Amino acid sequence: MELSRRTVSMTTLSLLVLATFIGISEELAVMSIDIGSEWMKVAIVSPGVPMEIALNKESKRKTPVAIAFREGERFFGEDAQVVGVRFPQNMFSYILDLVGKPINNPMVQLYMRRFPYYDIVADNERKTIAFKLNENTTYTPEELLAQLLHKGKEMAEASAHQKINEAVITVPGFFNQAERRALVQAAEMAELKVLQLLNDYTAVALNYAVFGRTEINDSAHYIMFYDMGASSTTAAIVSYQNVKTKERGFVETNPHITVLGVGYDRTLGGLEMQIRLRDYLAREFDALKKTSKSVFDSPRAMAKLFKESGRVKTVLSANADHFAQIEGLIDDIDFRLQVTREKLEEICADLFERVANPVKIALDTSGLTMDIVSHVVLVGAGTRMPKVQEVLSQYVKTELSKKVNADEAAALGAAYKAADLSKGFKVKKFVTKDAVLFPIQIVFDRVTDNKVKQVRKTLFNKMNPFPQKKIITFNKCTEDFEFNVNYSELDYLPRREVTSVGDTNISAISLIGVSKAIEKHTKEGADIKGVKAHFNMDDSGILNLLNVELFSEKLSTNVAEEEGTSIFGSISKLFAGSNEKESEKSEESPQEDVKPVHEEPESPDVPKETETEPKKNETKPNEEKPANKTEKADKEKKPTIVQLKEVIDTKEIKLGSQILSGEKLAESQDKIRRLNVHDREKARRENALNNLESYVIDAQQKLDSEEYLAAATDEEAEQIRKACTEISDWLYEDGFGATAEIYEEKLTDLQKLTNDVYERVSEHRDRPEVLKGIVALLNGSRLFLENMRNLSVTTEIITSVEVETLEKAINETEDYYQAALRSFAETSMNQPVQYKVRHIAQKMELLDREVKYLLNKVKIRKPKPETTAGNKTERPTEETKESAEEEETETSNTEEDTLVIPETDKSQTTNTQNPEEDEHQEL
Repeated sequence: MELSRRTVSMTTLSLLVLATFIGISEELAVMSIDIGSEWMKVAIVSPGVPMEIALNKESKRKTPVAIAFREGERFFGEDAQVVGVRFPQNMFSYILDLVGKPINNPMVQLYMRRFPYYDIVADNERKTIAFKLNENTTYTPEELLAQLLHKGKEMAEASAHQKINEAVITVPGFFNQAERRALVQAAEMAELKVLQLLNDYTAVALNYAVFGRTEINDSAHYIMFYDMGASSTTAAIVSYQNVKTKERGFVETNPHITVLGVGYDRTLGGLEMQIRLRDYLAREFDALKKTSKSVFDSPRAMAKLFKESGRVKTVLSANADHFAQIEGLIDDIDFRLQVTREKLEEICADLFERVANPVKIALDTSGLTMDIVSHVVLVGAGTRMPKVQEVLSQYVKTELSKKVNADEAAALGAAYKAADLSKGFKVKKFVTKDAVLFPIQIVFDRVTDNKVKQVRKTLFNKMNPFPQKKIITFNKCTEDFEFNVNYSELDYLPRREVTSVGDTNISAISLIGVSKAIEKHTKEGADIKGVKAHFNMDDSGILNLLNVELFSEKLSTNVAEEEGTSIFGSISKLFAGSNEKESEKSEESPQEDVKPVHEEPESPDVPKETETEPKKNETKPNEEKPANKTEKADKEKKPTIVQLKEVIDTKEIKLGSQILSGEKLAESQDKIRRLNVHDREKARRENALNNLESYVIDAQQKLDSEEYLAAATDEEAEQIRKACTEISDWLYEDGFGATAEIYEEKLTDLQKLTNDVYERVSEHRDRPEVLKGIVALLNGSRLFLENMRNLSVTTEIITSVEVETLEKAINETEDYYQAALRSFAETSMNQPVQYKVRHIAQKMELLDREVKYLLNKVKIRKPKPETTAGNKTERPTEETKESAEEEETETSNTEEDTLVIPETDKSQTTNTQNPEEDEHQEL
């Protein structure tokens, strides 16, 4: 059933994605990485290949987010988990929960309580943490995450068979600015260009829309996505609606996906349940008192219990009870205990009470009720637990939907977004509008009557859509000043979530040269309108300060100046506002959030209609010009408003946790580069060793067979056996630690000894088929020759020279065939082959070419039958004959090369086309 559903999904997608080949670039593929706390899924889109999950080396569709270091080697995924059972302090997992956080963050403290065997140290300079592996080696969460992302990149490249440099990466929607910046930097260290950080619930909503496009219409309908993963739980309410928008000069109707409300619990997930089950098993083992040691004091024993508790938890989702069993848990003592689903629900009872909280927050932030939510779609492995579904169903009072792949929906949705953002693909447009979870404000001090008053202005409200530009105007500032960008009130979140957000200060911005700019504009007779700071929340949810400018206006009577600045005159009115004494204010740009920021107008506050207003009054060439010169002169002297602006220098200091920079960034990049080089050399060496070993074994086995032994001389067989024995002895004695170059060199030397023997066997095997082919060709050619002779006598289509040429080719091929037969009879199997299969095939091709030439000539020059008109029989003229020949040729080609499809089957032609023949490929 799962395979069938996936096949249908891929067929549906093939009608939605069109690959456009641009230039001759070979790097058209893009990828997505859905990196969670526990699992990583990688999806690719490449020419000729639809959206597909990239498999890892174990041919699995998801990879554990785990990395381990042991004895100078690095391990990923399941290999890392194997290391982690024996050496838990050397394996790192659930790294995403630590990115961009200081050591005093509640999430870091919780991590340290869950996994006490890690040596986590504080990086006070960057206000982050690092794992201390040994006295000389530390790894920051960003460095570990970069290595995992690079592994995902390798998996994608192996599936796409080409280089991939661009990716869309999913991110938890509750990630703050510091966490998002850290994730982007980790991707850059992994040699990936981040096309976008896409909130995980938005990626799922996009995936749902791609495969449910027919359900979207002009009326908005609302769907809730409930996602319980390993570490966190999220509920998002999303609206779907077809909306008409005017872009590029014409009206388009596209489906809009808008996030309206989000609620989350960042500590409610499968990991917490697994931790509790681990601790329960540990207590039960200690209660048996089979050893004086406590299992809680043994990191290795706790790692074994953690792995087993994860397995038992998964099994209990489908079974009422199951046995937890571990061999040699501690002091070679085995442990076996029956665990029931009721017991698991008992120890996690308080967690199930929190299942509905994200739904409540999502409804509150969206302002909606469950009455208008049509579906509640389950996502994430945690939602497979029966108790979770029971509690959730009781609260939402509606049937829970399982229309999406709970594990892969986010990865596939992000892959579709990657194809949309890349330059190599054109996709059906889905406009996604995400929402700001944490409101952002501007805070600055204003001095009034020698009193300092702190002013707060909201820049982005809760649930504001993004990407979007915002402008904050400072009307009364005449000197250089500073202001801060902070998170606003988060009282709509539970207290534990507010503390987990961390530092509420985002950045401190200093403006330099304000007074000089004001003085300059004042001397020019301009009226100062204020200092405007332009901000942008990009499509990754990262806030950027674009620039800061001083705006002023002055009157001008210059006609040329009027023509050049009439638009700015309209703009200045919008910037100035109706009340010039109004204090500092925040302005929103128009709803341009579906476009890239760089495509927005320079002054985003100007409606599009104002840009065209000056053109309405322009005189057309055919219209009559004003006759009254006095009125024209008066009009030219009419004063106009000219807008002046000057860039103000700024200095921005990021607050809170910092990303890597300077020497630390260079050291991290060099550390990761050395590890990657080591892994590549290791993989090359392993492949070379495997190739050499398998070739030696294969050569020895072949020489034991009669076929290969007959094809080799005694000297050749002796040399091959001797070389294989020497290499085999060398491998098992001194050569196991050799370099890849030595293995490759020995393989090349051995291949030189075996190539001649292997070629003779191959020739002997393939020779009968090619000889049958040449006999059949000769027989057919002789029959064809007789027909051509008759045609040459009765018509002028075939000339005698052409017949003689064909006869000569047949005779030469016959002589060649007889010579080859004599050579095969006189030559033993272990002697060099004179007439090789490829040479015989080339000789056949020459004869076949002569036959096809005459056959095509007869086909094209076939005379038309005589036509009758009334009682007379008319022979066609030369013109009608040529026309008829052309028509006959066209008809013949149509019959041979074109597949006529009935009208009712046109809908099926899309999937039967060869993608390589189309300018746009459908995925």
